[in-house]
Amino acid sequence: MSAKEIVLQTVRKMSDKVSMDQIVEKLAILAAIRRGEEAADKGKVISHDEMKKRAKSWNTK
Repeated sequence: MSAKEIVLQTVRKMSDKVSMDQIVEKLAILAAIRRGEEAADKGKVISHDEMKKRAKSWNTK
């Protein structure tokens, strides 16, 4: 499914009362998921242990 088709399908499923900000937020989340899936397909991932190490350094003062 093309990016355009995903956007159209997503927006059509939303309530008519949804705000522009909510639409943009939803599309940003979907775009991030798609980038992650593409990276995983290319093998551009890190292990859970490596992520834990990186996250630990973020919390250090």
